[in-house]
Amino acid sequence: MPLQNRVDPYGRLHTVAARGTMMGNRGVLHDDAKRIVAPWRTRRWICCVLEFRGRHREVFAPRRYSELFFLDEATALAAGHRPCAECRRPRYEEFRAAWARGRRPRESRVPVADDIDRVLHEERSPRDGSAKGFGARLATLPPGVIVELQGRPWLVLGDALTPWSFDGYGQAVAAGSETLTRVLTPRSIVRAIRAGFVPGMHESARRLAAR
Repeated sequence: MPLQNRVDPYGRLHTVAARGTMMGNRGVLHDDAKRIVAPWRTRRWICCVLEFRGRHREVFAPRRYSELFFLDEATALAAGHRPCAECRRPRYEEFRAAWARGRRPRESRVPVADDIDRVLHEERSPRDGSAKGFGARLATLPPGVIVELQGRPWLVLGDALTPWSFDGYGQAVAAGSETLTRVLTPRSIVRAIRAGFVPGMHESARRLAAR
């Protein structure tokens, strides 16, 4: 039976069969019956590889962190997760460098993980209680960002959008550059992508981009 550990671009957890291509961690979210009892336990939300140094884990083992799964890195970033500094060290270093470039001149140094996690936690959960995300026109967004349009998530691929699902991306459609969207990817991650960090995308999106 599938567990409630598949993550959508809003950061919500679902029970679906599709596993995805990446794993994540927000702390121990499940009880001994493997039921989700909390959406997160720590502000350190990370995105990991599925296999690392031959380690084997029982999914949702008692009192161990809850294994979460994403379609791809673009989905994990939209949900508010960042690359893991252990199993994805080179990718993490690339991300934090782009993060610093994207936030200058406000920040002059390359941040450590705690700095990034603190900002992302605030962007995932606005203090005023408003819904996650911010408004932006499509022309201002780099490829790899996920937005909401017509009540569903879409991946930005240049001047086109492709609908997101747990199984992959659907047929791309042209969208006007002035189209107003609600951006699900946190603002600081959008800045990092604009500064050169290229999100990993599911093969269905890569095929669409290559056409």
